Amino acid sequence: MSQTTDFAKQYINGNWIDGSSTKTLENINPHSEEVIFEMASASEEDLDEAYKTAEKAQKTWAATPPGEKQQLLENVIQVMDKRKDEIISWLVKESGSTLMKAQLEFDIARGIAKEAASFPYRMKGQLMDSDIPGKEIRVYKNPKGVIGVIGPWNFPFHLSMRSVAPAIATGNTVVLKPASDTIVTAGTLLADIFAEAGAPEGLINVVAGRGSEIGDAFVQHPIPKVISFTGSTEVGSHIAKQAGEKIKDTALELGGNNVLIVTEDADLDAAAESAAFGKFLHQGQICMSINRILVHEAMHDEFVNIFKKKLESLKAGDPSEQDTVVGPLINRSQVERIQDDLENSLNKGAELILGGKIEGNLIHPAILTNVTNDMPIAKNEIFGPVAPVISFKDEEEAVDLANELPYGLSGAVHTGTIEHGERIAEQIETGMIHINDQPVNDEAHMAFGGEKDSGLGRFGGEWVLDKFTTDKTVTIQKERRPYPFFE
Repeated sequence: MSQTTDFAKQYINGNWIDGSSTKTLENINPHSEEVIFEMASASEEDLDEAYKTAEKAQKTWAATPPGEKQQLLENVIQVMDKRKDEIISWLVKESGSTLMKAQLEFDIARGIAKEAASFPYRMKGQLMDSDIPGKEIRVYKNPKGVIGVIGPWNFPFHLSMRSVAPAIATGNTVVLKPASDTIVTAGTLLADIFAEAGAPEGLINVVAGRGSEIGDAFVQHPIPKVISFTGSTEVGSHIAKQAGEKIKDTALELGGNNVLIVTEDADLDAAAESAAFGKFLHQGQICMSINRILVHEAMHDEFVNIFKKKLESLKAGDPSEQDTVVGPLINRSQVERIQDDLENSLNKGAELILGGKIEGNLIHPAILTNVTNDMPIAKNEIFGPVAPVISFKDEEEAVDLANELPYGLSGAVHTGTIEHGERIAEQIETGMIHINDQPVNDEAHMAFGGEKDSGLGRFGGEWVLDKFTTDKTVTIQKERRPYPFFE
């Protein structure tokens, strides 16, 4: 399937069906603000059917030989390669991705599928000795069952694939709820790709519905063993509370307030280029995007001048044009939220030295100076193309500024020596940090996740393999065991 109308449906047990809710969802192009399609929303009854279908399919899938599981993932990669242009086109028109960002997203999603293809043969148990004579201890690694995945709208194809592919590769089945802004790229397009690759019925199911109607039921339903969510800290906290009440495991990748620290001995030109990429890729709508740029006071003015010149060369506009670097935000509410934080910060003394012009859902790249940590544009996650620059006097103050806020997802340090950068990096309370680079880094085999309010658990490589599996201990008594009751 590749026609627009095909994706305006739910996908349950291998069938494309209309949602049974009386409510509807609109899929809107964020650049043109035109409606791509309208569809019937999923109801709680649809959700229940999807979970029961996934539970039934999981028992057969878990017993499927590893070679067949691996072959499915390899088939998925082949289908992705064949449909690459279609995937990129949907990312551009549905999520406002520039062509560069869409290509990058395709590549890292492909990397996730490739890494996941190795998982069926990495489901290794253990044999252990026992202190009890004649006993053998066996620890089996098994799939957890049904995984509920809630996909986001910012990197929709990749971040849904990041949970879906590893979950399926490790013997689980999936019910996927895509973000309402990206129904296709976070949901139905993935289902169609897996179906074309030969996935059995019920292996992956997609229910697109409003969070207000099926969100709580999605988490609280008794069937899923793990809820995987990528999104805001506020929603993630709500999900964690609900999952905890039902004794469910969670994989939560939440908000960030990531810093790029530029020290006195840094290469300022390199730091400015890192800052431009790490701040403005996908309009800053990435959990790992730079939220604050911390610059040593001795280098502040020079850095800002270099940074400003870099940004003046970046084209903002239609994401479907090859040379566009900054495209639209996902919807008008995001624009208004950022505009409020920007204006409130200016009223508190920040200075706008570049950009900020608003055209529809497009915000032209902006630089703010004279920013402090207590201003809305610094303390809130921006998720947009505004770059606050904060001056610091020494390394201790830079670390304090970085750690003062409650997030800890990613970060970066630009210094003259690796040793200097590593010394600072070790002091930052974050799940990931990058020296002489920028914070937007995600490779399929590395640990990905945050500390503090930025989430729970880790994605990537062996870490996500462990998240979607469970260990079962079986002991074997090979000779009759004497018990003290009968001595």
